[in-house]
Amino acid sequence: MDLSQIKLVVTDMDGTLLNSNHEVSTLFFDLFKELKKHNIKFVAASGRPYYSIIDKLNSIKDDIIVVAENGGIVMKQNELLLSTPIRKDGLFEVESLIDTNNDIHPIFCTKSKAYFNHSSSVNGYIKSLTEYYPNYSIIKSIKEINEDILKIALYHSVDSEKYIYPHFKHLEPNYKVKISGKHWVDLSDDLANKGHALSLLQKTLNISHDETLVFGDYNNDIEMLKLATHSYAMENAHNNVKEVANYTTKSNDNFGVEIILEKLLKAKN
Repeated sequence: MDLSQIKLVVTDMDGTLLNSNHEVSTLFFDLFKELKKHNIKFVAASGRPYYSIIDKLNSIKDDIIVVAENGGIVMKQNELLLSTPIRKDGLFEVESLIDTNNDIHPIFCTKSKAYFNHSSSVNGYIKSLTEYYPNYSIIKSIKEINEDILKIALYHSVDSEKYIYPHFKHLEPNYKVKISGKHWVDLSDDLANKGHALSLLQKTLNISHDETLVFGDYNNDIEMLKLATHSYAMENAHNNVKEVANYTTKSNDNFGVEIILEKLLKAKN
């Protein structure tokens, strides 16, 4: 494993760079300063919305590229590099499918804010979901949303793989349907995935798979892990991710990303 040629570092956020308290370590920010000295590009790639990622990485926001909404949008500072919204035809069919299950709580994600279903507010789920979507409005129907919808995040309080995915997997020919966490399934345009976004960035920056380092923990990271020779699954990762990644590292609560970044910097020095 030779990390000396790495020019691009890409990491997922929840379950990967963020610990279980949704925090970024001070060690990471120290290491980021060293990455910058070596002209290594850094990409935060998450299912979170853009504004939520920036909130977590505010002190370095002007020096990074952000892949938000699972690849639905890519931003560098205030420049929009890519936007892949969900096609409007079929959205009401999806909404009807959601409405048949009161235990599934949808979040309709746009560039500027999230829209929570009124029933989630009634059932008291809004407060627990604002960690991920702090900018929000409450609606009764998607007819009230005038902006492009980049992603529909579906939340279940017990298990998304068991209680959400089976009801929506038949939509996969027309949508990307991804289990993105213990409680989450994400619906987006078929091209709106982290791998598509990373491929665009690699071409734009003229950086190869051998020069790319990627970290991830859940199924929505699989496409981007396949685009890096140096792909790392977290110790806490889903088994599907561990099967795809070429390497593993410690968990998100044990500085798994930072340990490898320290090795990268040692190789550079």
